Amino acid sequence: MIHSLSGGVIADNMPVTFAKVDIMGAPYWYIAPFPVEVGEKVLAPFGREERLTEAVVLKVETCTPQTAPVSVSRAKMLQKPPRNI
Repeated sequence: MIHSLSGGVIADNMPVTFAKVDIMGAPYWYIAPFPVEVGEKVLAPFGREERLTEAVVLKVETCTPQTAPVSVSRAKMLQKPPRNI
């Protein structure tokens, strides 16, 4: 976290891990709150109802909120699938 001279917070530079996943042939970015690898199957909230949908990890990036591929405040989080997927 960076503070200004007047005492306010300018930015939070904590690294965030994002995963680009393939859902039904289209790429989407999600926050990965656990370690993931390219090719791994995960569950992603998708659609208006945010149903958990199986997805495959295409790319993993760790970046700051300022360099994130999507807004951290709007990004949804991946979930681990059950072991039998």
